[in-house]
Amino acid sequence: MGGVSNATTPSLPSADRPEVAALLREALLAASFTADGLLDLLGAPAYAALARSETVPALRATRGDTPLETLVRLFLLQQPAPHARVAEFLPVHACVESGWLAPAGPDEVAATVDVRPYGGPDGEDWFIVSDLGCAVGGAGGSANGGRQADAAVVLGVGGASTTLAGITVRKPVAAALDLGTGSGIQALHAAQHATRVTATDLNPRALHITALTLALSGAPAADLREGSLFEPLRDDETYDLIVSNPPFVISPGARLTYRDGGMGGDDLCRSVVQGAGERLNEGGFAQFLANWQHVEGEDWQDRIRSWVPRGCDAWIVQREVQDVTQYAELWLRDAGDHRGDQADYQARYDAWLDEFEARKVKAVGFGWITLRRTAAAEPVVTVEEWPHPVEQPLGDTVLAHFARLDHLRTHDDAALLAGRFRLAAEVVQEQVGLPGAEDPEHVVLRQHRGMRRATKVDTVGAGFAGVCDGSLSAGRILDAIAQLVGEDPVSLRDRTPAQIRLLVEQGFLEPAE
Repeated sequence: MGGVSNATTPSLPSADRPEVAALLREALLAASFTADGLLDLLGAPAYAALARSETVPALRATRGDTPLETLVRLFLLQQPAPHARVAEFLPVHACVESGWLAPAGPDEVAATVDVRPYGGPDGEDWFIVSDLGCAVGGAGGSANGGRQADAAVVLGVGGASTTLAGITVRKPVAAALDLGTGSGIQALHAAQHATRVTATDLNPRALHITALTLALSGAPAADLREGSLFEPLRDDETYDLIVSNPPFVISPGARLTYRDGGMGGDDLCRSVVQGAGERLNEGGFAQFLANWQHVEGEDWQDRIRSWVPRGCDAWIVQREVQDVTQYAELWLRDAGDHRGDQADYQARYDAWLDEFEARKVKAVGFGWITLRRTAAAEPVVTVEEWPHPVEQPLGDTVLAHFARLDHLRTHDDAALLAGRFRLAAEVVQEQVGLPGAEDPEHVVLRQHRGMRRATKVDTVGAGFAGVCDGSLSAGRILDAIAQLVGEDPVSLRDRTPAQIRLLVEQGFLEPAE
């Protein structure tokens, strides 16, 4: 794969020189140009500022002349560096020849791409390659700046990227698909537990940068294919894992390839979800980030349920909702439009609101969608709203959710009462009521791991959960509670399974079998 360039987008390093990528990787690691090294050098405030596209604190923290400071300025802050100094710790000749560096005046070199250290889940030292100015911000920070950012610009690591990586189920699989790979971060993660990784993107520049990310991170090469969504795949190709952080932004037009899918409303996200069903092997997972419209007179949950393909269980979590003005402002700022001509900014803003008004959209939801291919006669679709903090990574939590779903699906009420359960780790009980009151107004069970849920229970539910240690069946525990509170045990057995099901579904109780 050769260099890619056009009038506004600089050329890229060669993806056909793995030996140069290996030399560069070795030199970066030797200089501690890693996620931990970056945090130690910059300090937490300056490190966090980079995520907000603010580079001044990092520039102030790298005014010295150490190899690490020079590398941060060179590959993250777009500052040229003296050729002779860089040659002391980087293979400069090979890097210039293969395109990682370019001459900048008679005595300096500059990076042609951003390279950001990224820590893998098991302490791996990885590097995410992106277009200049995109390692620490959106398109508004790109080398071309704001409104003039090229449509093909490829971003680095953002909050959405790390969110998807964190919720993805990590178990050994034969084949994984990264749909709309971008800078290659999802393909990089998948390469650690998939025998074969396929990565697709409409933007050939993104595929080139994905190859660079994998090579510089010391990961196996992926099967890179150009095209929209599932188009590059053969009809008979199926996968055990599909992940996608697609261009989900609901916008009036296809302006920036990385975010605007070019379809009307939320049709692109719907197409991604619906198309994944036939591409999944039995038991395989598909996991996406998505935006969806909240349309006047329509239940948003019904809208998302209609996307789920046949033969798939689904768990859909809405994490945030923005009104249409907040949403338009967010993405106008992401592109840097707020820093340009005000008349142009206002016209773009107006066009966005016109689009929403025409579609009767009052708000936009953002969240996660997980599908699992199942042979069950009646797939289960769970749609919920959970805007509260969670504990990443959540891949094991997602896996456990579907395991509990299987248990509930195969156990009727009688089997549920005959089964044994354990209270999940780090669940606490809170009693809510007025100070000094004899009895609490209600009891809350709260998780301190995973989804960190909280749910109200009655005194029977609280007592039941507190006794569950895997030693007694649910029915025997309820019989003992009935005797304590003077209630008919048959009546208690009849009305409690629904509450047990909810506690199991939400992860407060785990089957002990």
